[in-house]
Amino acid sequence: MELLNVKNLNMVGKKVFIRCDFNVPTDEFANISDDRRIRSAIATINYCLDQECAVILASHLGRPDGKVNEKYSLAPVARRLQQLLKRDVALAGDVVGKDAMEKVGALKEREVLLLENIRYEAGETENDEELSRKLASMAEFYINDAFGVSHRAHSSVEGITHFFDNEHKAAGFLLQKEIQFFGKLIENPVRPFAAIVGGSKVSGKLEALINLLPKVDKVLIGGGMAFTFLKQMGYNVGASLVEDDLLEDAQHIMDQARKLGVKFYLPVDVVAAEKFAEDSVSKLVSVQEIPDNWMGLDIGPATVRLYGEVLNDVQTVLWNGPMGVYEMDKFARGSNKIAHFVADSYATSVVGGGDTADLVQRIGLDEEMTFISTGGGASLELLEGKILPGVMPLIAEKV
Repeated sequence: MELLNVKNLNMVGKKVFIRCDFNVPTDEFANISDDRRIRSAIATINYCLDQECAVILASHLGRPDGKVNEKYSLAPVARRLQQLLKRDVALAGDVVGKDAMEKVGALKEREVLLLENIRYEAGETENDEELSRKLASMAEFYINDAFGVSHRAHSSVEGITHFFDNEHKAAGFLLQKEIQFFGKLIENPVRPFAAIVGGSKVSGKLEALINLLPKVDKVLIGGGMAFTFLKQMGYNVGASLVEDDLLEDAQHIMDQARKLGVKFYLPVDVVAAEKFAEDSVSKLVSVQEIPDNWMGLDIGPATVRLYGEVLNDVQTVLWNGPMGVYEMDKFARGSNKIAHFVADSYATSVVGGGDTADLVQRIGLDEEMTFISTGGGASLELLEGKILPGVMPLIAEKV
């Protein structure tokens, strides 16, 4: 898939609107705890500044649900951008209101303006045409560099593209990189190719699993979703998370794996607890011996050893979803050990954003991975074989 390239735009001295994904985690004091998404956008912003452009940046933060909420202000993002760009970054007091429009009108070449949280406007998530028109009126060029929201048909992601022709819109460097990386991974991986799939539910990964099966050599399942498969195999999984309505789908996936010759691995032991809490009593049990009212919250050491052996010879690893409740230290060991296996291997390692990216960053292994996606939901939809709504309008026409 070839996308319209920002380098092909003739935008010297013009105003450019860049949709970024600055939806970064912050602590209770509004300090940014992980600025990876902001740093990932710097290359595209600097390229536009080098073209003498006046740069207008837009992003959401959290879920303010169409209302102004100080908790979700982009003020901390503006401060961090200022540090990274080493230049002033003005913050508009609104999105398409009087302050934003005045600041856009006064914006000069090589100046940067960040609009306030785009989701302060209720029309953003509704893909409102009038909001898209107002946003498009701010600039002569539009660039999407927000991979993390490109699976959303929102005003600043999809709607706005209808107001720019192919000579005036493009994908930024980050979006290009994400699409190319996942495209190569799915179409032409170096084998053996293993997919580690975790997280809490099968439902969230069902389509991705079905689409991955014909492309991979091995699948390793972990997290809460493993218990739907284990229950379907006849094990008593106690009070563990199970999606009973997806038991047949789980069976279909296992049947398909067998049919395609894909090695399909499930946990052989788990760390089980009486309740979903850090201070809960826990014990190590095989998957055949989970007590009736207990729940499995992490993979056990035998599973870690097994998965380590399975990953020994692979050349490409895709990891999407943690192996347990990694937010609680007590149930993070399995995920952490698998992260070390992947980081220490010689394989090309791709982390599919979201919780998995947060996990490897928490334990300081982010620099050891070949590629960490900036979008959890977006990367999952790519793995499902979908063309993202924010990417579709940026596909270059073949001559």
